[in-house]
Amino acid sequence: MRATRSRPDFLGRAAIAGVGYTSLTRSSGRTVLALATEACRAALDDCGLQPSDVNGVATFSLFNDSVAAQAVATSLAIPQLTYALDLNLGGQAPCFAVANAAMAVATGMADVVLVFRALNGRSGIRIGTQRFAAPSAQYRLPIGLTAYAQYMALWARRFMIDTGATEEDLAGVVVRQRQFAKDNARAIRREELTIDDYWSSSFVVDPFRTVDCTTEVDGACALVVTSLDVARGLRHPPVTIQGAAWATGQGSGADIADLHYWPDWSMNCQAVLADRLWKSSGLRPADMDVAEIYDCFSSTVLFGLEGLGIVPRGESGAFVRSGATARDGELPTNTNGGLLAEGYLHGMNCVAEATLQLQGRCELRQVASAGKAVVTSGALMDGSALVLVRDGA
Repeated sequence: MRATRSRPDFLGRAAIAGVGYTSLTRSSGRTVLALATEACRAALDDCGLQPSDVNGVATFSLFNDSVAAQAVATSLAIPQLTYALDLNLGGQAPCFAVANAAMAVATGMADVVLVFRALNGRSGIRIGTQRFAAPSAQYRLPIGLTAYAQYMALWARRFMIDTGATEEDLAGVVVRQRQFAKDNARAIRREELTIDDYWSSSFVVDPFRTVDCTTEVDGACALVVTSLDVARGLRHPPVTIQGAAWATGQGSGADIADLHYWPDWSMNCQAVLADRLWKSSGLRPADMDVAEIYDCFSSTVLFGLEGLGIVPRGESGAFVRSGATARDGELPTNTNGGLLAEGYLHGMNCVAEATLQLQGRCELRQVASAGKAVVTSGALMDGSALVLVRDGA
């Protein structure tokens, strides 16, 4: 019989203390190691720590598009690592990597852990346009099923058929998030988008238009994870890692075409992990002030809102179009413009944005009295999520 704990012991004992970014560009002209080092230094500077305070580094990469944790430790001249983690994952990883860093801190494996994502995602390896060389390629390529956007489009259309979602709902996600992006100096797509602009944009693959697809960028983002006690003595309010969950669907990881193992394309990993996430945190969807939902494509916001139980099945589109996800709405969502507008750092910037919101540091896009946030990573069968809480909230 499988035993599960309702609340893992590490939760509530570690916090995010600092956030660091590089500029997000379409062509950095720099190595990935240089980007990673800059973001990590910025995160340490942000909270008032030095590389000599760090003894843990965690990161992830997909198809060798980044650099190893140990390489960045060397670049930063960290004296010694007691913990290093290199995950072979993409957008599923950010929340999972932060949870692993929190476990390392809570169990004494490390005192201060840098968690980063760095890549030249536009000028280097572009995940969204790759023809994936995998065992299924001999069956996929002859029928033209080659790019990641096509797989996501299949899931989106199934979701729309089964839940009644429409292209108007996708448009609502994109238009709403652009309203946040115009107040975000880091965002690649800052220009406001009207509904007419949405309809006039070109199709990539039905039902996705260009504006439904994330913006590939060169850049890096890093976080500092340490104990709650240490974080309380640093520059900004600690953001406690209060809840965490990971899910891997049966068959996941076999191939780019492993989605065909999944029994219901109208829901994703967030629906599978939601109960464990909320149970681990001791909180509910209604307690959240902010949501940062992984949005490699506009449809995944709808998947996330429903999968997490924020709205009932079939009601996510109406929720977005009602204004509920706006800054003054019921649950402001993707407050940096999301990956669709800020840029595709494979979701590490979702965790960073939640942290900045809870610390009250988002200036024009700041959500008033934000104290609790839910963050997701991943769009298909496997993924992770966090519940973050400002210390004392």
